[in-house]
Amino acid sequence: MEFCPDCGTIIQPETEDGETILNCSNCDYEDTQSESVEFSETSEKQDGVDVIEGDESDTKPVVDKECPECGNDQAKFWTVQTRAGDEPETRFYECTECEHTWREY
Repeated sequence: MEFCPDCGTIIQPETEDGETILNCSNCDYEDTQSESVEFSETSEKQDGVDVIEGDESDTKPVVDKECPECGNDQAKFWTVQTRAGDEPETRFYECTECEHTWREY
């Protein structure tokens, strides 16, 4: 990733007549690509880093909380600021067994 030496904005590479030009979208800085810089398209998996898709991205912590529907003793937990900033967050829980969702203020 290259940054503009004038304003610090990320420089986007563009190809013109077979030559890669580095153009700043914020100011008038323009330069040709140096030989040490390589730009490539990203793939689904690079160097052992997995792409997370769908439900696999659920990273909510599991806490000990009894589900009011099925009685299971574990639930996923997250918080959301649903009211004014000077009031406490709302805690949401989702049962790991029946996926029932409830909240506590």
